Amino acid sequence: MEKKVEKYDVVIIGGGAAGLTAGIYCGRARLNTLLIEKSLVGGLATYTNEIENYPGFPDGSTGLGLMELFHRQAKKFGVNFKLTDVKGVTLKGDTKIVETFRTNYEAKVVIIASGGKPRLTGAKNEDLFLYDKGISFCATCDAAANTGKTVMVIGSGDAAIEEGMFLTKFADKVIVSVMHDEGIMDCNEIAKSQALENPKMEFIWNTLPQEFVGEERLNTVVLKNTKTNELIEVPVDSCFLFIGYLPNTEIFRDEIELNRPGYVITNEKMETNIPGVFAAGDVRDKFLKQVATAVGDGAIAGYGAEKYIAESEVFKDQIMGGELPGIVFLWNAVSPECRALLPMIEAFEEKYKNQIKVTKVDVYKSKGLADRLGVGEIPAVVLIKDGTIVNTLTSDITMERIEALL
Repeated sequence: MEKKVEKYDVVIIGGGAAGLTAGIYCGRARLNTLLIEKSLVGGLATYTNEIENYPGFPDGSTGLGLMELFHRQAKKFGVNFKLTDVKGVTLKGDTKIVETFRTNYEAKVVIIASGGKPRLTGAKNEDLFLYDKGISFCATCDAAANTGKTVMVIGSGDAAIEEGMFLTKFADKVIVSVMHDEGIMDCNEIAKSQALENPKMEFIWNTLPQEFVGEERLNTVVLKNTKTNELIEVPVDSCFLFIGYLPNTEIFRDEIELNRPGYVITNEKMETNIPGVFAAGDVRDKFLKQVATAVGDGAIAGYGAEKYIAESEVFKDQIMGGELPGIVFLWNAVSPECRALLPMIEAFEEKYKNQIKVTKVDVYKSKGLADRLGVGEIPAVVLIKDGTIVNTLTSDITMERIEALL
């Protein structure tokens, strides 16, 4: 079956907080934007009963309610939505291709906001109690809802123990299931000592979850002793799983740079190692995975997409295009050295009017065009002929030396 082809300025993969925010920025910039989400617009945040730490909502909000506001705002700015699964991508080159079952979407920019998923235990009935029915993955999100209650933490790594200690500020008791022998944990020694000394924390050693039990909501975790096979029924109000997180990056493995666990590596501008490809949210290698940080990532990625497309058009049409030879002056408006050269460049432009095309590029906010021209040192003058970089001048820039380039 021959696939349909649709063209967009920007295709965003993933409809969580990061993807929706990127869509808002791209749509507001009047870029033709498509957001693809395979399941539920809003992502994992929609499963959170209460979000109390998102700025601007002093009374808190449900995750679903907050994401519905994001969704509505993105649609207001003209973002298109497709509920389908992405099967593959081709990200290298000026035109990116995002492939679904029926359609190939071509774009100038792709923003990866595909998020991830918490690692599960595989215990019986686990799927019946995920998220708002008793099994949680975020102490920061759900600790307050467990005030005065008994909760269980599965895992003994840094995240499990640190989140478990945070839970003791709210819960009456935090029971930790540890797969190792007594006294052995996967966390750092300081966290281990603090946890063992915490009067609200209790440890059940050599155990793994065997079954989750409850009616409409979880009320018991059945643990299995790994040495004796004894089954231990533990009554709880909630259970928190901290046994790892799996980024949704399988389809990107041969396309962009990932770290060992599979997270996308970006710089502070959310740029990946492929020009025109950005990443935002939990899919990134980052310190804190929260709605607030996802929004920040999405804003940067959306703004970066707009700048990339604008620079691409300038590079293709104004710098490399046209019949006249061109001189590109790369400068920084805050640099006294650059500002001192500006009158000379303008005099050159006037002298060779209608003979040489002069383009002035201020790199103060973005070095994108400088990177495309292979220039790392500012100020610089680049000579373009027939769409090809002929020569570059980065020191002792004078009228005579520029004329010598010609």
